[in-house]
Amino acid sequence: MTCWYEGPLAAFDTETTGVDVESDRIVSAAVVVQEAPGIRPRVHRWLVHPGVPVPAAATAVHGLTEEHLRRNGRWPAPVMHEIAEELAEHAARGRPLVVMNAPFDLTLLDRELRRHRASPLDRWLRAASLRVLDPLVLDKHLDRYRKGRRTLADLCAHYGVPLEDAHDAAADAVAALELVRALGRRFASRLERLTPAELHSLQAGWHAAQARGLQAWFARTGADEQVDASWPLRPGLSAAA
Repeated sequence: MTCWYEGPLAAFDTETTGVDVESDRIVSAAVVVQEAPGIRPRVHRWLVHPGVPVPAAATAVHGLTEEHLRRNGRWPAPVMHEIAEELAEHAARGRPLVVMNAPFDLTLLDRELRRHRASPLDRWLRAASLRVLDPLVLDKHLDRYRKGRRTLADLCAHYGVPLEDAHDAAADAVAALELVRALGRRFASRLERLTPAELHSLQAGWHAAQARGLQAWFARTGADEQVDASWPLRPGLSAAA
């Protein structure tokens, strides 16, 4: 029997105007699907004209200028609808969805849907729930005492996963998908008996524990930071609706 990490996987990634999920916007997104290791993934890309200024700091990360997005991007409302529809299709098929740092990308998508479609992401997932695989949560739990940063680039280097054209939504999604396959193989004895649905539930608890640990560290160092323990989606705020 094929293990889940050797079977069909999808992955989702975004590039944005910033890092605040409540106020920043999606400027590009991608969903990639790979039916099995070694098969060329199918890629669906979206380029978005966000309707707000794109800070120079954001452009420096992903290379997308406000002028380029104004000329080539689509309006957010239909794009967000299409992304939600595609994620719902993967959920209905039972295909696991890889999202690196899921509370960022999925929460940002949720806020964009509330903003432009007047409804949360959950509306598209009533028939079937997502089975999210987050390589950041998995790596922190499975190799918790390893020192060093755990960005997508760092994890790819650690697990020997190629990452070309970083901060391109499609390239990052492909890398995250391959990273989950690599994690599955590295920790097969701990993961192969779990289903994606079981892993989804477990990751919520693992992320909460990781958030509590980080919050305790901030308290010890006197940092005024709040860590959200929700995973894979942060609760909606009235201001985001």
